[in-house]
Amino acid sequence: MKAFSWAMGAALALGLAAGTAEAADTTLRISLQLPLTSHLGQNLQLFKDEVEKNSNGDIAVEIYDSAQLYKDKEVPAAVGSGAIEMGVASLTRYVGDVPAVDIFYQPFLFDTEDKVRAAVAPGSPVRGPLDDAIKETGSTVLWWQAYGGAIMLSNGAPVKTPDDMKGKKVRVFGKTLGDFVTAAGGAPTLISGSEQYLAYQRGTVDIGMTGVSGVKSRKLWDVMDTITVTNNADIEFIVVVNTDFWNGLPDAHKEIIQAAALKAEADVRDRMSQIEADAYAAAEENGMTVYTPTADEMAAWKAVSQPVYEAYIEKTGDLGKSIMDAAKNL
Repeated sequence: MKAFSWAMGAALALGLAAGTAEAADTTLRISLQLPLTSHLGQNLQLFKDEVEKNSNGDIAVEIYDSAQLYKDKEVPAAVGSGAIEMGVASLTRYVGDVPAVDIFYQPFLFDTEDKVRAAVAPGSPVRGPLDDAIKETGSTVLWWQAYGGAIMLSNGAPVKTPDDMKGKKVRVFGKTLGDFVTAAGGAPTLISGSEQYLAYQRGTVDIGMTGVSGVKSRKLWDVMDTITVTNNADIEFIVVVNTDFWNGLPDAHKEIIQAAALKAEADVRDRMSQIEADAYAAAEENGMTVYTPTADEMAAWKAVSQPVYEAYIEKTGDLGKSIMDAAKNL
């Protein structure tokens, strides 16, 4: 019954928007788990505006935000199967098919913006092989969306060192982040982004891990009062399109979509630092404490991380090793 209700709701949502796209030759429906007001939502709006303007209305873009149709974890299968043309998913949602995607969750590996930019550049020795591997799942990567560094959320006190995590339940959004939490003595719990507010509110977990921009867009200051600025991972989202659908598009439409995707990718990457700064400011304005660990405290976090690197190499084989080597050489 639950699955039937979900399917009916999704069909209704799609049906309501169908009339808006009747005049277009091509319609791109995009599933997004975040609110349209989030920076990823605004990035999709930029893409939509560019595509519809430059195609003179021949291509229509419909954005279904706030997980109306699919949760983050459901997007890879929905897009890969052709149930929807496009979707936005956290890169780690492809870890089941492409374990090497979790290179970005190796603790403190990408600890500067220059390293992140070099790694995520189209065709780089880090990103290129990942895009190729994801294509084998039935989805083609159109662009990457920056989401910033991972931070920790708590109530009452910051999470200064691994000792503060021991025995605590921690919300994570990827298996490798779970390995990091386990190495630090915590108990990881995988919770989708759209469900984390309730998880904090209900006390399902003691500590949260997310991007600071998500604190602002989801108003997580209502349920958590402290941010610890660890930046222990680089969070990336990807916008994917069903490969069969993509291959069937006219070349002229592909060119318009690719140009808009490039513009959207550059825009969100260039604005990420300011987006994070604004989110930290909003968090403090809404009563949150922002704590930056000392050098000694960061050293303690890094000291417990080695097993995570070893597990990554074991799980990912030759692809993971080549990407790890490329990342270390940035």
